[in-house]
Amino acid sequence: MREMFRAHIEKIVSLTDDEFDIVMEHFVHKKLKRHQYAVQQGEFVDHEYFVVKGLLKSFFANADGKEHIIQFALEDWWISDYQAFVNQARATFNIDCLEESDLLSLSFGNKKKLCDKVHKMEHFFRVKTMSGYIALQQRVLSLMNDNAQTRHAHLLEHYPALFQRVPKALIASYLGVSRETLSRFGNS
Repeated sequence: MREMFRAHIEKIVSLTDDEFDIVMEHFVHKKLKRHQYAVQQGEFVDHEYFVVKGLLKSFFANADGKEHIIQFALEDWWISDYQAFVNQARATFNIDCLEESDLLSLSFGNKKKLCDKVHKMEHFFRVKTMSGYIALQQRVLSLMNDNAQTRHAHLLEHYPALFQRVPKALIASYLGVSRETLSRFGNS
């Protein structure tokens, strides 16, 4: 776990062994079971999570109970309800484990302390935030401009592992199509 997480960070910034030890002191290892929530709609959000092992989904449940999937998070990805995390507010989204998951949890306070102690981590988090923002913009533009089959092909091309690990009904929800429409695309 330590080696994987260090490699993840060092794609962006180099750390000495002492700096990495300081980084690890600010994280808490959490094991969550399948269908266990990391974040629940309406609850206060004080943590973001790095996925060491497992698979999670972020979704919004509307007043009718219909789920709208916002994000999947596989190994080596970060997830939280970032609006609530940054604003120290209540969650708009739910984050549910689709598989048993090992997570590294970072509290809002510990993130601030970590960035004060190891300034390189501020740069790391800024790069990760910008990458996430760009991905979100691309997803929004795709939803506005691409047809469902193009969105499906893009997802399959960039994240083929999702199709092996995520139920088709959830893939359909993420793409904004019915299960029946998804089955017509093939390779799903």
